[in-house]
Amino acid sequence: SQASSIMKFNGLNFSEWSEQVQFHLGVLDLDLALSTDKPATLTDTNSTEQKSFHKNWERSNRLSLIFMRMKVANNIKSTIHVTNNAKEFMQSVENLSQSESADKSRAGTLMGTLTTIKYDGSRTMHEHVTEMANTAARLRSMGMKVDESFLVQFIINSLPSEYGPFQINYNTIKDKWNVTELQSMLIQEDARLKKQGIHYQSHRSIIRS
Repeated sequence: SQASSIMKFNGLNFSEWSEQVQFHLGVLDLDLALSTDKPATLTDTNSTEQKSFHKNWERSNRLSLIFMRMKVANNIKSTIHVTNNAKEFMQSVENLSQSESADKSRAGTLMGTLTTIKYDGSRTMHEHVTEMANTAARLRSMGMKVDESFLVQFIINSLPSEYGPFQINYNTIKDKWNVTELQSMLIQEDARLKKQGIHYQSHRSIIRS
C-alpha cells in the first residue's frame, strides 16, 4: 500500500518524515487536525456546519494519531510526550528530534552506518571514503571516540569481494596507513580494477533489479 512506503521516524529524519506524513494524510483528506486547532466543545446552540466540522476534526485527529504512531520507530515511541492531539504529537516528535535523546539515537544510527556501509561502485571511491570520514567526524563532534585506526578498518571492511587481494595485502604490511593514504591507495586500486574491466557484483545486481 501507499502507506507502507512512508518512512518511519528514527530520530534523525523529522523533516522528510513530516513531509511524507502530511502529504499522505492530505491525499486521504485526513489532515484537518494537523492544520487547525481543536474546536470548542459542542453545545445545543452549534450550527449544523459547526457540528460537521467538529465531527470531521475528531475523525482526522483520531486517524492521524494512529497513523503517525505507526510511523515512529518502536525504540523511540516511549520517549514521545503522550497526547491525544495530532498537532501536539507532531510537535512532540519535532521536539524529540532536536533533544538530547535524539543525539543518542543519531549517534547510534551514524555508528551503524559506519560499520555496515558497503562500497558498490555507484559512486567514486573518493566520495565513498570521504563520506565515511565525514560520518566519523560527526560522531567525534558528538563526543564519541572514533580512532583513525578504527576508521581505516571500517573502510577496509566496506570493500566488496573484488578488493580481496587489496585487503590481504593491507593486513600483511607492518606500517598501517592513515585515512588519507588509504584513500589514495584505494583510488589507484579502483582505477586498476576498472581498467581490467572488473565491475562490482553488488552494483550489477542493483542495475538488474
